[in-house]
Amino acid sequence: MIARDLAEPYPHVMTNDAAVDAVRLVAEQNLPALLVLDADGTPYAVVPGSQLVRQLVPEYVMEDPLLAAVIDDRHADALADELVGKTVAQWIPGRSFKPAFVGPDAGILQIAALMARTHVPLVAVIDRDNEGRRLLGVVSGASLMRHLLDVGGQA
Repeated sequence: MIARDLAEPYPHVMTNDAAVDAVRLVAEQNLPALLVLDADGTPYAVVPGSQLVRQLVPEYVMEDPLLAAVIDDRHADALADELVGKTVAQWIPGRSFKPAFVGPDAGILQIAALMARTHVPLVAVIDRDNEGRRLLGVVSGASLMRHLLDVGGQA
């Protein structure tokens, strides 16, 4: 089976969208990762949920776990305030979360190897034509494992 057949629709944001809206999308739709596209439809970043949380936590709290234990919820509620007025590109540097993407004819093992190598729970499937690039969908880790189990006759 090839990427075109495995690709499923997946919500995404653009680099110029509000960072607050990106966090809201992940939270409300219970997504394993945030898919960010740039203005021409090319994947800019794929950020696992755990790394989105890390982006919200101040560095001084990351460096001192004991401090995290004494900060109350009132201060934790203010973490999202840091997002106000920022775009997704300003909040999440693309070079830090390089996206995993393949063309529509990539094979299942190619997708699996890319996912394993990049440590991201989804791989974007991008088609290129005369008009530019177009997101066909994504292959998630869960859907990839379901297919691999079906192929092996284990399901």
